[in-house]
Amino acid sequence: MASNTLGARLTRRKPVSTLIAESEGHDGLPAGAPEEGGRSGIHLRRSIGLWQLSAIGIGATIGTGIFFVLSTAVPSAGPAVILSFVIAAVTAGLTALCYAEMASAIPVSGSSYSYAYATLGEGVAFAVGICLLMEYGVSASAIAVSWAEYLNKFFDLAFGFQIPEQLSGAPGDGHWFNLPALLLVAMVCFLLVRGVSESVKVNAAMVGIKILILILFIGVALTGFHSGNLTPFMPLGIGGVQLAASSIFFSFIGLDAVSTAGEEVKNPRRTLPMAIIISLVVVTLLYILVALAGIGAQPWEKFDGQEAGLAQILQDITGQSWPAMVFAIGAIISIFSITLVVIYGQTRILYSMGRDGMLPKRFAQLSPRTGTPVWNTIVVGLGVGALAAFVPLNVLADITSLGTLIAFSVVSIGVIVLRRTQPDLPRGFKVPGYPVVPLLSVGFCGYLITGLHADTFEAGAVALVIAVAVYFGYSIKHSKLERAGAEQSAEQPAEAAESSETKAG
Repeated sequence: MASNTLGARLTRRKPVSTLIAESEGHDGLPAGAPEEGGRSGIHLRRSIGLWQLSAIGIGATIGTGIFFVLSTAVPSAGPAVILSFVIAAVTAGLTALCYAEMASAIPVSGSSYSYAYATLGEGVAFAVGICLLMEYGVSASAIAVSWAEYLNKFFDLAFGFQIPEQLSGAPGDGHWFNLPALLLVAMVCFLLVRGVSESVKVNAAMVGIKILILILFIGVALTGFHSGNLTPFMPLGIGGVQLAASSIFFSFIGLDAVSTAGEEVKNPRRTLPMAIIISLVVVTLLYILVALAGIGAQPWEKFDGQEAGLAQILQDITGQSWPAMVFAIGAIISIFSITLVVIYGQTRILYSMGRDGMLPKRFAQLSPRTGTPVWNTIVVGLGVGALAAFVPLNVLADITSLGTLIAFSVVSIGVIVLRRTQPDLPRGFKVPGYPVVPLLSVGFCGYLITGLHADTFEAGAVALVIAVAVYFGYSIKHSKLERAGAEQSAEQPAEAAESSETKAG
């Protein structure tokens, strides 16, 4: 008989076979639910190849932080922010190996939420799902906020005017709200509603432009490199390095974004781990080179509060406006692609949670015409747009780092659990150095979590309270596993009664 104790309900796991079957369109609807969209079996379409998937990872990572995070990270660490990027990259690298194994074993949407559901149970999975929603939603908002800075820089250099100050920032200091951020989110949601195939093609093209723009910056900035700008190297001590590393870690969100596309990838067991590793290598190399070139070209004190900082560095070095204008255009395009991928990832996590009954099933409804979660995307757009318009950038960045680090830790622990519980499960990739690498990943994530600002944990506590309220108020009663257990419990007395009648006869 199925156990109905709270502990059993919190730790019940979703079988990997069920996750994979649902990703293929089998039993994709909650038990007893009416058909959605007038037909059953509608599921996400496998249309993404290796380059397009790698572009999702690169697109959601390069630019998530590098276009604007230096203005907040450098004042915390000084020139030693280069070490902060190295620490963040090592942590991301360890976790990327864990993600590669989990993605190859469980190639479905939902990323760490789905992995946690299969390994650590429903309670942990729901908490991770909320962290992911916070991570993606807030990250998209932070990126959208920075779009206004580069848009203003381009307008200033090209046409000699800027968007009115009241309409280009979060409330406070003369600002009313961030209009460009709202427009960016609206355009991204429109593209995502049209279809995934179109979205990933646009993103892949934008990623190519983004890489060229960053190479341009590195080349020009190195011509203005002064070794004196690197001394003193660590003016704010090792604590500043840790603080900066913790803050910028959210920029590695792209590694998680790759795994959210698990159900829309061709040959996922091979493509997913390869795309994760390709993304990590490209991103880490460019991040460290950009940080080194930028710090060498400008005294670290000038980064504090500097808007469109990388474009400004180019303008200061060359004494001309065209390099900065070209870079500003590239940043505008780049930030569009980042926002596109991050919002895409959030909609797929909501889709998975809706399909599992953890959130209302409407989040899992797909358009029969485009195969996309239209209503889900609109809801995400409204939430992200509101955050981008009204919340300051520095607050958004730290909250995103907390969610990212928690999700990465859970994936690393999940690798160990799945190796023990299902050692024979097919895996397209295995973590080298097991179990040392997953344990190191958890340790590095814990180290970075301790470096976050205190108010970040306050925001995390609020998110946890909301998660607990939603789970016990809705999810625990509507979970597909709960409904399956209730049906099993109802069938068992009926079977027992039938058996008694047979014996009596």
